Amino acid sequence: MGSLGGGAGVGARRPRFLCLHGFRTSGEIMRKQVVGKWPAEVTARLDLVFADAPFPAEGKSDVEGIFDPPYYEWFQFDKGFTEYRNLDKCFDYIEELMITEGPFDGLMGFSRGSVLSAALVGLQQQGLALTRVSKIKFLVIISGARFRGSHAVAEKPYANKIKIPSLHFLGTAIFPAQN
Repeated sequence: MGSLGGGAGVGARRPRFLCLHGFRTSGEIMRKQVVGKWPAEVTARLDLVFADAPFPAEGKSDVEGIFDPPYYEWFQFDKGFTEYRNLDKCFDYIEELMITEGPFDGLMGFSRGSVLSAALVGLQQQGLALTRVSKIKFLVIISGARFRGSHAVAEKPYANKIKIPSLHFLGTAIFPAQN
């Protein structure tokens, strides 16, 4: 797990974000997608911690040939993205990361990590997840989506509007062009 910690001035504390990567990628890949791509004036004001998901990728990664392995996934799902496996284990894993590596002020998620980030904030506000850590104060969503289907996680996180500032990056191109 990598962090962009470091000198922010005497007594100053930069907002600390737990960064959740996309599907079948890694914390290191997300770090490469953020650091050097975002203006240094932005990343210098944040303490970004890039975590790996708990499960090794169960299939081919869309970033093979662009980024080196290893590749991880947060949970597993069916083709319709409506049935989920290991989601409770994933939530527990993220909460443990937040306990051992925190405290964190915010979550930043990319693609599948953004699905988790938004859902965890919604569930935490209802007392259904992340109950052993401080309340999340900020949310950054990059190429986000939401859970779907009949599973409880498809509705509960979105039952109420989130009550924290959020920043959403939307676009059509997720991966950098190879040429």
